[in-house]
Amino acid sequence: MSQAGPVILILGAGAVGLSLAGKLAGVATVYTACRPRHAEAIRQRGLEMRGIWGEGTVAGISCIAGPGGAPDSPDYVFITAKGTDTLEICEEYAGVIRDRPVVSLQNGIGNEEIISSYSALVIGGTITTNFAIEGPGSVRVLRESGPVALGIWSGEPEHAVLDRLIALLGSAGVPVAASPDIRAGKWTKALLNIAVNPLTALLGEPVGAVENAYLREIVTGLIEETFAVMDAEEVHLSWKTAGEYLDYLYSVQIPDFAPVHTSMYFDLREGKRTEIELLNGYVARLGTRHSVPTPYNRCIADLIRSREPE
Repeated sequence: MSQAGPVILILGAGAVGLSLAGKLAGVATVYTACRPRHAEAIRQRGLEMRGIWGEGTVAGISCIAGPGGAPDSPDYVFITAKGTDTLEICEEYAGVIRDRPVVSLQNGIGNEEIISSYSALVIGGTITTNFAIEGPGSVRVLRESGPVALGIWSGEPEHAVLDRLIALLGSAGVPVAASPDIRAGKWTKALLNIAVNPLTALLGEPVGAVENAYLREIVTGLIEETFAVMDAEEVHLSWKTAGEYLDYLYSVQIPDFAPVHTSMYFDLREGKRTEIELLNGYVARLGTRHSVPTPYNRCIADLIRSREPE
């Protein structure tokens, strides 16, 4: 690993964060906060990487157990944790991330709002690459359907900071591009999850189950409410109406993901908290803020909450 160049801190490093650490280690000094089983394996023999991002073992990644082991002034902080952990991570590392550029590469909508209470400059990101943990300190990058998209979410538009970040990721071999409207990008990625994740998780069915005519009515309600909330938020996507998106959902996305069980399904099955507050719950809260009725999203969020651990 290069000991010169930028200093990167990756918080909540699971499959995404560890894979990113493995790529960046060749062009930066990288610190990661990850689970102890991964940290121990990486300290002993390095990070094992497989798949389209490279084959081999990456040495020199520094694994930390808490803020005391973090660098004083990292050039960039990445948060790659599940959205349910964002607030806890920000509180734990508040002294480290204050006044540092923080990059969110997380699912759902609303993580950046949490982070903006702790950092003056937040960079939102979307990532469509498929990552997997194969064992302690071992990751596989399966496939990617597009580059990482990054854009300023909040704070002064210091484009030089964003430009340097994009250049850094590019030099590490990570496909990356600037997003002219990262809010729209985050909502675009979240729509599929809003439409199918909670419903199929509650039913214990794969994504293709929403082809059922009765379930289509529910999905339509969820998406129509979401578009009404986006209009109130002045977020505009490539689909001009809910109907346009629903056509795409059922002609492209549902067939593509038909046999897949969502992460929310596995969360409920394993007794874990889900990311419902960053999906349908977030839509419902914005609906309240803007006086937009969201009965479908409110109902589905409450049903998921009733199945989560206390």
